[in-house]
Amino acid sequence: MMSRQAPWGPSLLRAPLDWWQERDAFLKDGVLALVLTALAFVPTLSNLGAQIGDLTERPANALSVGLVLAQALPLAVRRRWPAACLAVVAGAFAVHQALGFATTFASVGLYLALYSAGAHQVRFRHGLIAVASAGYAVLAVVLDRLGSPQSFPDYLAYYLTLAAVWLVGSTVRTRRAEEAERRRLAAEVATAAERARIARELHDVVTHHVTAMVVQADAAQFLVTSAPERAGEGLSAVSDTGRRALTELRYLLGVLEATGESASADPARAGRAPTLGRVGDLVEQARRSGQPVEFSEQGERRPQLVDVELAAYRVVQEALTNAMKYAAGMPTRVLLRHGEEHIEIAVTTDGPVAAPATRKPDPAKPDPAGGRGLTGLRARVRMLDGELEAGPRREGGFEVCATIPSKPPQE
Repeated sequence: MMSRQAPWGPSLLRAPLDWWQERDAFLKDGVLALVLTALAFVPTLSNLGAQIGDLTERPANALSVGLVLAQALPLAVRRRWPAACLAVVAGAFAVHQALGFATTFASVGLYLALYSAGAHQVRFRHGLIAVASAGYAVLAVVLDRLGSPQSFPDYLAYYLTLAAVWLVGSTVRTRRAEEAERRRLAAEVATAAERARIARELHDVVTHHVTAMVVQADAAQFLVTSAPERAGEGLSAVSDTGRRALTELRYLLGVLEATGESASADPARAGRAPTLGRVGDLVEQARRSGQPVEFSEQGERRPQLVDVELAAYRVVQEALTNAMKYAAGMPTRVLLRHGEEHIEIAVTTDGPVAAPATRKPDPAKPDPAGGRGLTGLRARVRMLDGELEAGPRREGGFEVCATIPSKPPQE
């Protein structure tokens, strides 16, 4: 049985609040000014107003009504022009106190104007503080000459109260500025991380396929003169590798252009996504490039998160790329082990191999890859709480080993 929702549920009450928060600041301040003006003429609220003079009370007249309005209505622009709002409200308050009119709730506008100036005034803040303090000193002298019973400690205490209100607004302004700076820095960090991710993806895709195409093209040139009947196979391999490169580049561009939902939710993109199931294509491509590769897979393959499958695919891809670049024609073994908690990858190449990440750079022959391959892989694997080790073997050759935690996708 379905329960009936109460007619005054939280969602129904939240809707007006959400609508109000979306309104323009000028509209909100205008409503505040009108409400304060209306409450100023409620006699029972007069005791809640601001008061400092304690002079003999004078009867209300048209001037007093004008001063009341001048203490409330300017709040409509308290965020747009905070300094002007404070000047008008404070001036009206000073004249109202000096003439001895009865206190009204509109005098609370002085506190609101001070808070707004502290929170929203950007330029000439110190000058505004100096002018406001000087004006208060003049008001204290005038009230004392008019016979106010207040003493110096009273004026000082009230001044400190007004200063506290300003400081509250200033603190809010500082926190807003710090939050905006944190958001800006976070956006810069996210942008830099995204640029690094794009650079890694482009490096992994372009370097691997271009390396394979170069090796295949060199082999085809050799076959043109030595075995013309086999040259067509080499050119066909170059063509197939180029098509694979275009497919992966289209997938990468699709991911970068995707907004809102994940790119993997698109079946067309998901079909082109590099996954563990396509590691065999990498091995076959390396073989067609002349690299003797032995591929073995252990354990039961399970569905994984897109990031996990892509990282594992890139590890094999980069390792095979380095094998073709630095140990062409040397036996290479690719082992992919599916465990309960981890995916283990080991790519071993026989023979004397110079480690790409540790070899000394030659200034006369700069590395076009910029050393991004293994460095980018380590960063990618670490983001998944995995580990990657790469280096020369004692018995000769080079080995790349990676351990990536299994993260099945949530249903």
